[in-house]
Amino acid sequence: MMSSMDVILRIFQDVNIKATTMHNALTENVIEVECEHVVHAASILKKNEHIQFESLLSIHGVDYPGHYKRFSVIYNFLSLTKNLRLRVVVKVNADQEIQSLSSLYNAASWYEREVFDMYGITFSNHPDLRRILTDYNFEGYPLRKDFPLMGFKEVFFSKDEHKVLQRDVNLNQDFRDFDFQSPWRGQNILPGDEKVCDN
Repeated sequence: MMSSMDVILRIFQDVNIKATTMHNALTENVIEVECEHVVHAASILKKNEHIQFESLLSIHGVDYPGHYKRFSVIYNFLSLTKNLRLRVVVKVNADQEIQSLSSLYNAASWYEREVFDMYGITFSNHPDLRRILTDYNFEGYPLRKDFPLMGFKEVFFSKDEHKVLQRDVNLNQDFRDFDFQSPWRGQNILPGDEKVCDN
């Protein structure tokens, strides 16, 4: 008997959609689809009677500054009929557009706006692609790794002028690159732990 992943890959292969399985430590169903096939793939996932992924649970982005294709857009689908979950990963460059799924799934509209607002990934054919979490005149994309942790503007209340003002923040920061070292594992001593290690 074929697994659900085998069925999905066979269906995609029959309609010439290139899809590859991705290793996942949690043994979830994860496939990668090329950017130009995302709408066709989602349409098949929703309408094919063997899988019927009628719900789009979420869309979110991930920033990998060192990768050839910097961003991953991740779609989480649910089939209530077949009791299946599927994660679809689409990798895109910073200047590359990805087609909107809002014509297939109503929920996609706000999810795509959030990804656009936080990462700057644009979705073509979106009916209303504008910021959803930040202010309309906000500069930059807060979840990109090169976005300064303090932001570009500081907002404060001026007692002298009795109003809210903004001023530029000038802090030089690199990418947020974490090495995931822990003082409880390994031999590396993190800054500030010297006193603890002397005892």
